[in-house]
Amino acid sequence: MIAPVVVLALWSHVMWIWMYATRIPAISRSGMRLDRHAPRGQQMATLPSRVRWKSDNYTNLMEQPTVFYAVALSLALLGDASAFSVVLAWLYVGLRVVHSAFQATVNRIPIRFYLFASSGLTLIVLTLRAVYALL
Repeated sequence: MIAPVVVLALWSHVMWIWMYATRIPAISRSGMRLDRHAPRGQQMATLPSRVRWKSDNYTNLMEQPTVFYAVALSLALLGDASAFSVVLAWLYVGLRVVHSAFQATVNRIPIRFYLFASSGLTLIVLTLRAVYALL
């Protein structure tokens, strides 16, 4: 149960690097002068959407996956390393990686929603496994 947690954390760092590898050159090309008094997000909203998609996804990886980390680590501590739970954990991680790659490159919302919903449902089943392990 620990390996999927580590892989998703690593993937979050990959997205962080990708975000800045596209954002910093875009800021330079635009000639933007960073203004600490500008409201949060206002200046970044002027960057091309293909640049912002990476940042949007990085933010997504700091949201729902926090529940995954808690549930997967709880399952590990509760001793549930069953094949079913491990497969669910890897499925969740795989769906999140595909969602990230899709959002950062193509960003078609209906497909992105399907990937997000699939990962969310997988996480719900994993959470129910943790509830079962507690009982």
